[in-house]
Amino acid sequence: MLFQVREKIFSFGDDFTITDERGQDVFMVKGKVFSFGNKLHLYNMRGEELFYIEQKLFKMLPEYTIFAQGNDVARVKKKFTFFGSKFIIDSVYGEFDIEGHPFDHNFSVIKNGRVVADVSKRFFSFSDTYGVDINNSEDYGFILALIIVIDQTLHDGNNK
Repeated sequence: MLFQVREKIFSFGDDFTITDERGQDVFMVKGKVFSFGNKLHLYNMRGEELFYIEQKLFKMLPEYTIFAQGNDVARVKKKFTFFGSKFIIDSVYGEFDIEGHPFDHNFSVIKNGRVVADVSKRFFSFSDTYGVDINNSEDYGFILALIIVIDQTLHDGNNK
């Protein structure tokens, strides 16, 4: 399924929706205002929290934890590299890796050795939007939460 996500995910007090390929709202993302570090909530359209994303503070490189129903389900850490962007992703959902060019919003999410999602600006002509094409067998919410973390790690001004 193809989802549409804004390029600049988070700014203070920013709430927005993620839409499907028909333009219908599918998920809501709400950011916490006046908090230390990024804190985001991913909800379905019934207002039920699916995932909570929290930035870990006082880390040399950006690090985030993704929670589901209060349980830690994934940790994402940016790895130090001279060229490109690499991530360490520890998850209860499987072994994940990122291939491609995440800084340019053109990459694939690999789970247990196979592509489960493609992220690309080519899906949409809007300059501030990118598409996320997720395999139907995956948890859409979790994959979107993971991609939001990748976006936050690379594009949030607080991490530079």
